[in-house]
Amino acid sequence: MSLLINSIMAEKKPLILLVEDEQMIIDLYRLRFDEENYEVLVTDKGSEALALADKKKPDIILLDIILPEIDGFGILRELKSKTSTKKIPVLLLTNLSQESDRQKGSDLGADGYLVKAEHTPAEVVNEIKKILK
Repeated sequence: MSLLINSIMAEKKPLILLVEDEQMIIDLYRLRFDEENYEVLVTDKGSEALALADKKKPDIILLDIILPEIDGFGILRELKSKTSTKKIPVLLLTNLSQESDRQKGSDLGADGYLVKAEHTPAEVVNEIKKILK
């Protein structure tokens, strides 16, 4: 019996850091991630996102680009420049659909780039699962 309890307790929920400033998007994804048994941290502030990434070491970061304070590209640049956070996968989830933005994200080290309007939450979850494998 204790082995079963230990194995259940050892199953850690994947931790997602969602960096987003639109409440509707936050609510939509938080609901979907709960259904998938993911733990979610949410912030809309770049400095807080960097601090949370450093302290909590999420399994993946979903990062919007258009944010108050520091834009997503600045956050991504900072994450990838620090030894403590550079290996955390980052999936850009944004409304920016220009090829130049996609290229900039790739150049800065993003593990993926999804345009919000082009993907359902289920498709985003599938992309997360691919990255976390």
